This record gives sequence, structure tokens and C-alpha cells, in this order.
Amino acid sequence: MKTNMALWPGVLLLSVSTLVFAAAPEPEALIKNTVEEVLAVIKQDKDIRAGNQKKVVELVDAKVLPHFNFTRMTQLAVGKHWRTATPEQKKSLETEFRNLLVRTYTKAFTVYRDQVVEVKPVKMAEGATEVTVKTVILKPGSSSIPVNYEMEKTADGWKVFDLAIEGVSLVTNYRNSFSEKIQQMGIDGLIKSLAENNQAATKAGAKAGNK
Repeated sequence: MKTNMALWPGVLLLSVSTLVFAAAPEPEALIKNTVEEVLAVIKQDKDIRAGNQKKVVELVDAKVLPHFNFTRMTQLAVGKHWRTATPEQKKSLETEFRNLLVRTYTKAFTVYRDQVVEVKPVKMAEGATEVTVKTVILKPGSSSIPVNYEMEKTADGWKVFDLAIEGVSLVTNYRNSFSEKIQQMGIDGLIKSLAENNQAATKAGAKAGNK
């Protein structure tokens, strides 16, 4: 099952919009605090709302990405091929996948329009190391969009390792396309493709920002 990839940029940010809990479990509190900081910056910074790529990337790097487990996300996205990758290839895959998600998030900041997000109550078992935080994006005149965050407790705190939009996971979507490229070009071919796409998108963003 595939979902419309055009949805991903917007919902990545919107799915963690306004989370309100009196005594939220730690994963929810982490997301809530992060989003409050990010949205405060967006509302105050006209350059970011206008699409200033440099400022957006700096914001994403500082406030959003530290809460993702990119090693596990990359491993899940690469799938069975991860086992045969060399340490150097794994490092390159993680770097380029991270850059890919940075590009996705920078797009998300340009489409935020004060949508409302409802967060479903989460019950965590004592000692749980993984939890699903369920949210629903609500926008007048549009269908609601369910978004679930898969989070895990690590030595560095709670981290997101996947999210599912309308029941379809981000890493599964990428796994399908990554697998096709690996079969056609090998792991090095996938790395080269990701790097070229990231570089091209970065240059395009820079040109757009200079107009």
C-alpha cells in the first residue's frame, strides 16, 4: 500500500502541532515542548515563513532532528540490505537519509497554516521502552489525517524511529524505493543517487532563496 508522497512534507510538522496534556508521559511531553519551541520561532521569524532555506535548515537541525534515531530509521528503510552494507556504507546511508529528511522538513515549514492537532491519550506500561503516540490533524473543510509516531527509549532519551501517515509508515515507503534502487545499482548506487538528489535540491533551494 502506498500513500501520496505529497502529503509527507506538510504532515511531518503538522502532526506534532499542539499537544496539550496536564501530565503527559515523557514521549508526549518531549514532542509538545519541541513543537512549542519550533512554532514560536516560525511565528516570529518572517524569513522562515518566506522560505529562507538557511534559517529553516538551522531550525530543523537544532530543534527537530535531535529527537530522531537516524541509525534505526536508516536501518529500517534500507531493510535486509543493511546486513550486507559495510560500516562505511552504513555511515553514508545514514548521512544521506538524514539529509533527505532535512529537505522534507524544510518543505513542511512553508505549508503550516495553523491546523489543529488532536493527540489521543496514551497509556504506557511501567518500564515500556517503545510507545506509539497517536495524533490526528484537523483542518476545516478537509478530511482528518491520522499520524502515529513510533518512539523508543534510548540511552539518550526518547527518540522517534518511524511515523505513519494514514496507516503508512515513512520508513516503509522509503524501503520500497530504496530496495528497487539497490537491486538496480547496488548500495553504492543508492548512496550516489541520494547524494546527487540532496545536492541538487540544496542548490535549487539556495537559488530560490536568492531570488
